[in-house]
Amino acid sequence: MAAEEAVLELTGEVEAEVIVETKGAVGIISLNRPKAINSLTLPMVRGLFQALQRFEDDPAISCVVLRGEGERGLCAGGDVRIIHDLGRAGDPKVLDFWREEFPLNYRIAHFGKPYAALMDGIVMGGGVGIAAHGSHRIVTERTRLAMPETGIGYFPDVGGSWLLPRAPGECGTWLGLTGNAVTAADAIYAGFADDCVPSGCLDALVQALSQATDIETVEAAIASCATDDDSGDCEGEGVLAANRDIIDATFRFDTVEEIVAALSARDDAFSRETLEVLRKRSPTSLKLTLKLLRLGRESASLIECLEREFAAGTEILRQHDFYEGVRAALVDKDRNPRWQPARLEDVSEEDLAPYLAAHSGTLFPEHRL
Repeated sequence: MAAEEAVLELTGEVEAEVIVETKGAVGIISLNRPKAINSLTLPMVRGLFQALQRFEDDPAISCVVLRGEGERGLCAGGDVRIIHDLGRAGDPKVLDFWREEFPLNYRIAHFGKPYAALMDGIVMGGGVGIAAHGSHRIVTERTRLAMPETGIGYFPDVGGSWLLPRAPGECGTWLGLTGNAVTAADAIYAGFADDCVPSGCLDALVQALSQATDIETVEAAIASCATDDDSGDCEGEGVLAANRDIIDATFRFDTVEEIVAALSARDDAFSRETLEVLRKRSPTSLKLTLKLLRLGRESASLIECLEREFAAGTEILRQHDFYEGVRAALVDKDRNPRWQPARLEDVSEEDLAPYLAAHSGTLFPEHRL
């Protein structure tokens, strides 16, 4: 069975959620749920994995391109509404998505050929996972990147606890806790992207990549289409660089309470706006996220972080805030989640302990820590 047919069979839909094709020497993987901003489903994860295997095994393919169909973005993340519904129903398959998505993130991080992710438009959550682990991350003037999970009672996963701590200073801590969306310039500054290409030139970039035969010609093709940061296509200086001193001064602490206190002690617009955002997030998610980011900073591998995130996600499904966050954002859409506990001071170390339980070897038994 051809990869395209396999993907179609997995979706069970008339139109494939993942389109796999070749153009010269480039293998193209297109996410095809434009009405859902290409939010990932389990069949899509499987289709991506199959396509990567096909292209890695094909000697005629020198590079893989990931792109999203539609005008709104590459990928808005995993389809958490499905996870919400399965979890509410007590369906044992609820963990299958993460069980296969996280190894896909690792597969992308260690893919044997250039992997160019076209991060045009919205790139959030799981979309970051299938893009930012790649070898060549391309943003555009339309890019809006975020790890917004604390707003739905969850935490940055898909290797977020590996990527975020490796951003300059405390920029990753700010990104992970606030969940705020940032621009192309910010994505490059934080280490989530490499080059900026105008959105109108992406088709030309794919055409150039179709003629590439090795890593040198792949990079030359990207360089031929990329712009300088000061051209306007990456919107100049981003919020991270502009506010780096404030971010480092206020987010350097190891408790959320200290971060909030540091922000509260300042009298500038950025600190006030950041504080307002944090007060809307799940207190449990904030504390869990900070723990995971600090553990990720000391971790030796992406696998270690993915295993830890899977354990935390398993516990998330046993608790209140994820279901409440998805309800408020996607089900009732009242944008008024009622977190439990509702205050930071009511989330204890004992409350966090189950999320951080032993995790080694769950997803990657061959790499048992």
